[in-house]
Amino acid sequence: MSTFARVCSLVPRQVQRLTTKYHSAASNVVKRSWLSQSPSSAITPRLLTLTKAVQSSQFSTSARCNDPSLTTPVPNPVAPEENARQDAPEEETKHAVVSTFDLFSIGIGPSSSHTVGPMRAAKIFVTDLKDHNVLEKVATLRIDLFGSLALTGIGHGTPDSILMGMEGESPETVETSTIQSRLKAIDEHKALTLDSTNRITFDPAKDLVFHYFESLPQHPNGMRFCAFDNNGDLLATNEYFSIGGGFVVNERTQLNHGENVFYKGEQDKETKNNKVIPQTRRNQDLATAALPFTNATELLELCKRENMTIAQVVYENELRWRSAAEIREKTFAIWNTMDNAIKNGCLSSEEMLPGRLRVRRRAPGLYKKLLKGLYTSTPLYKDNQMFGNQSGLVGSNGLTNNSQERGIDKVLPKRSVKRLMLPALDYLSVYAIAVNEENAAGGRVVTAPTNGAAGVIPAVLKYYLEFISDNPEQDIMEFLLTTSAIGMLYKRGASISAAEMGCQGEVGVACSMASAGFAAVMGGTVQQVENAAEIGMEHNLGLTCDPIDGLVQIPCIERNALGAVKAVTAAQLALNGDGHHRVTLDQVIETMRQTGNDMQAKYKETSQGGLSVCVPVC
Repeated sequence: MSTFARVCSLVPRQVQRLTTKYHSAASNVVKRSWLSQSPSSAITPRLLTLTKAVQSSQFSTSARCNDPSLTTPVPNPVAPEENARQDAPEEETKHAVVSTFDLFSIGIGPSSSHTVGPMRAAKIFVTDLKDHNVLEKVATLRIDLFGSLALTGIGHGTPDSILMGMEGESPETVETSTIQSRLKAIDEHKALTLDSTNRITFDPAKDLVFHYFESLPQHPNGMRFCAFDNNGDLLATNEYFSIGGGFVVNERTQLNHGENVFYKGEQDKETKNNKVIPQTRRNQDLATAALPFTNATELLELCKRENMTIAQVVYENELRWRSAAEIREKTFAIWNTMDNAIKNGCLSSEEMLPGRLRVRRRAPGLYKKLLKGLYTSTPLYKDNQMFGNQSGLVGSNGLTNNSQERGIDKVLPKRSVKRLMLPALDYLSVYAIAVNEENAAGGRVVTAPTNGAAGVIPAVLKYYLEFISDNPEQDIMEFLLTTSAIGMLYKRGASISAAEMGCQGEVGVACSMASAGFAAVMGGTVQQVENAAEIGMEHNLGLTCDPIDGLVQIPCIERNALGAVKAVTAAQLALNGDGHHRVTLDQVIETMRQTGNDMQAKYKETSQGGLSVCVPVC
């Protein structure tokens, strides 16, 4: 029997057996409200583990760092039922705190959930195979993509990123200029080099399978990796779920006999005394957050009690994981990557973005126009009286009432183009467009909190630094730490995945985060910062994700520009108030979650509705 005939016969049975196997490592874990259970089965929910950039402590990976936040259990990304949330044991409530440098991470475009996450998942899988002496036995792979990853994966570069991850690359360090040539070689030679050491047979046309109309139950962005030996027998398999922002959750990697590869050597100890590991995992996040909070209300109370700003709370939590020097270094590394994305987008010499839409790059041309505008002497205001000089009203076209013209031209004359001396909105727009054009071209950007919304926060911060700031270093720290706190609230209370929430979970969240950051550096109170974040999301509720041809280009690029402008407007509204408002940030986050749950799947990053079906590709 051929390898792929064996795949078809092996995988369904093996996956079914593995997904129904009860794992002793999680057997004593109290059922959390967010770990949903299928109504058609009695499967005990397994502990999902948050992994970003590298695998958690539940695995032994060569790439793992010492950041405790990477081992924090996270909610099942499938939206829970309301009654399940209400019935959750109080002692199992988890806080929202994750590291700022998990929320903001350096990666490549065009998508955090469809490019960065899958590359990390593949890297995790191949690293586990290596750590447990399975890698050298692998002769071929099968990669299955489900749901949104299948429907928009080609346009988002999902297969390409997975192959790079299988070859041992990470989003933070992969050399983007070599990716296309390496992919071409894989396709031509029908071979893949696992972890850059083990060359195996791999035909992308056969071994990459797209399940367009099938989703795994845990999350719309599901993928399954299966490794086979020379006889076509299954060596190891795992399912991963990219939940947005580059975060990945996974069921622990399984060997062919169903045991977990990490705990294989400790299985007996774990079975006989099944208290140590689960108890550690239940309590670890409580030990790693100095000032934990679960929602905006608790965050505001915490700030009041400790007499701290939101940025100071986040900074204090970060000190539990790394030194002050490391925090500063990582923060500026994040900003430098954002700034370089703006620079590269504005100065790009490329005319077109990749893909069959043939979208033109606009940031370079817009930026040149703005530079010209800086050196003109156009006044900001012109002193005109509204009702003066009745007999000689002059229109902007130079025609007076005595000239030959239509009656309508006397009342509403045609106007020439006017410009502000400091066109703030234009700068916000061009900065955001520059970042997202770089993202669409597969360049290096920061997930802020996702790649599809990567332009909003950099644009607002760049604008503030260029035109307002008098202490850039301090303002960068204040801005990014404040925005990360708001992002944490959305990640815990709803989702930052467009496949779950639509674009309100990406550009909407980025707008809310940027609004809070801008209000903070403008000197707003904690209450005004929270109000700015609420306004930023309230007017993005219901925003759909319908990328044309599955490319992160239309409407994504322009939408980031509008998100940046809206963020500054929201902050200004909040700053002009006293912090008191009717709708709270917690309420708008819950509204967003419910709206995303109610939204039809065709409007959630599947390219099956909205602009993606109304605008012809060719």
